[in-house]
Amino acid sequence: MDGILNINKHSGVTSFYAIALIRRLSGERRVGHAGTLDPLASGIQVIGVGRGTRALEFMSGTKVYRASLTLGATTDTYDAEGKVTSVCDPSGVTLEQITTALEKFEGEIQQVPPAYSAIKQGGRRLYELARAGTAVIAPARPVVIHRIEVTCWDSPTLDIEVECGRGTYIRSIAHDLGQDLGCGAYLKALQRVKDGPFYIDKAIPLAELPERVERSGWQDTLMPIDSVIGALPSVVIEDKYVGMAVNGVPLPVELVPLNAEPSDGQLFRTYSSGGVFLAVTEYSSSELALKPRKVFASSA
Repeated sequence: MDGILNINKHSGVTSFYAIALIRRLSGERRVGHAGTLDPLASGIQVIGVGRGTRALEFMSGTKVYRASLTLGATTDTYDAEGKVTSVCDPSGVTLEQITTALEKFEGEIQQVPPAYSAIKQGGRRLYELARAGTAVIAPARPVVIHRIEVTCWDSPTLDIEVECGRGTYIRSIAHDLGQDLGCGAYLKALQRVKDGPFYIDKAIPLAELPERVERSGWQDTLMPIDSVIGALPSVVIEDKYVGMAVNGVPLPVELVPLNAEPSDGQLFRTYSSGGVFLAVTEYSSSELALKPRKVFASSA
């Protein structure tokens, strides 16, 4: 019971609900996700099962969101589930003003997370502090936003598509955009349509997962563990060295067919000659070896 699931979570349920459902269906306790989604949000939830959970940390690539914003009001949570804190007439806002304001969000920016978020401060989640009535101001942190495009503007509703790096809060983009426009804004709906190498059109709807498993079984439902780390370069080692890799022994570079000397710390997907995924290995320039970082096979 080891692998990866590309799940399409529907709005109205938590990421923990998805995890709990998969644990119940599979009987496997080791289930985790590559990034949470708010209950309001829908879309891709990449989930590791069994040893698949250990590969999630190596997943790379951008995320793409489709967001619907409401201009003319703010909420304490920055989304439609929060309490309205201000109201303003947005009828004077033009598309040109919106596109100009959005330009400043592209690139590497400093973003202040919402007060109602899962970030920890002093050992407690920010949303716990906020619900307890504690004034919360989270420190700004760097995030990367590759692009923001307006897909529809029908006042007071603004639809955008955002491609960004990890740790970006679309709720904060909505709130900050509203502040820049002077009318306020909050996130009305959100869908994640891409997460690293995974896309929404290939995702399994969460509500259909029980029937899918009953019909096809887990073997045909789970994707291979290495599907989550396909962006890493791969190396193949001779079978006589497989025991070294799976037992955590560094592989001297003269034993590994590398086209060129890699950079220090570079990661590789490492396979046996028979195509068995063995480990994620890391190049050490001081030892001139590939050191197993995470081992996923007990034998080739």
